[in-house]
Amino acid sequence: MKSWKNALIRPDTTFEEAVRCVNNSGLRIALIVDSDLRLLGTLTDGDIRRALLRHIALDAPVSQAMCSSPKVGKPEWTRDRLLGVMEGSELLHIPIVDDQNKIVDLETIHGLLEKRQIGNPVFLMAGGFGTRLYPLTESCPKPMLKIGEKPILELIIEAFIRDGFYNFFISTHYLPDVIKNHFGDGSRWGVKIRYIHEKTPLGTGGALGLLPHEEINESILVMNGDLLTTMDYRALLDYHNAHASTATMCVREYEQKIPYGVIQNRGNQIVSIIEKPVHKFFVNAGIYALSPELVKSVSPEIRIDMPTLLEKAIKEEKQVTMYPLHEYWLDIGRVDDFNRAQTEIGGLLS
Repeated sequence: MKSWKNALIRPDTTFEEAVRCVNNSGLRIALIVDSDLRLLGTLTDGDIRRALLRHIALDAPVSQAMCSSPKVGKPEWTRDRLLGVMEGSELLHIPIVDDQNKIVDLETIHGLLEKRQIGNPVFLMAGGFGTRLYPLTESCPKPMLKIGEKPILELIIEAFIRDGFYNFFISTHYLPDVIKNHFGDGSRWGVKIRYIHEKTPLGTGGALGLLPHEEINESILVMNGDLLTTMDYRALLDYHNAHASTATMCVREYEQKIPYGVIQNRGNQIVSIIEKPVHKFFVNAGIYALSPELVKSVSPEIRIDMPTLLEKAIKEEKQVTMYPLHEYWLDIGRVDDFNRAQTEIGGLLS
């Protein structure tokens, strides 16, 4: 049982340290308190993503990102009352405070309910050649390279299973039998696995056209098969559904540091000099939630990349949203990334 005391931080804690607390405490929340344990605010997964969208600096105090008026419960409340408040407000956590607003406990929705099983399909893209990892991929598809004792794709599937997913599709092209022989029909993991084979590479979105469209009646999660992340896939699906999105793209914040003084000018007049500025961008993290309608819009055997598919939806004025990731995330595209994953796998699985 993870102690809520591990989630306590002070309001002057930096945003970066607070995010680390949320990720490391195992509770997915930070509780901001004063020296007398009076609750000042909370920082949840949603608060972090909203702060990232506002580009709050990592060294800013967490008080700039926290929710300063969280819903709370009382020690005398029954389980049913707590559950009613949490379900009514769509809360994953509720701090329990006494009459002086001092925190005495923390209830989680997962502690009050059995873990839900999620029927939404998961589509893992595992057909690439992995040429940048050659010769490691000479006789092994990149998703089947082992990180620690298990293939990358197995680590991904096990993470989805922990979050309640059990209905999987895997796209294949390069050395498909290596993947099929390892996973079979998924029964070893207590899940269902089916395979979508691309006779010719169809791009990062084209395999959607090969899915059994008549079965895709709920939003589907799509992920590249060469990623490692500790993200909560349920939270992504909930976010996607809450925003009634046609597509939701997971994004990472990427910093580009300019090693020179940048001159801003008006004609030949220097207006300002910005020394070594840092530009921040959101980049595609290779994980998506897609509506059934968008999936069914992809025709069989048509080559299309996922960004092109999303750009088409945007031009049609469909709701396309982004979901900022703050959790561990690594794209294993090069040998350096593969070696890095080997050293980080212990912390990833702990």
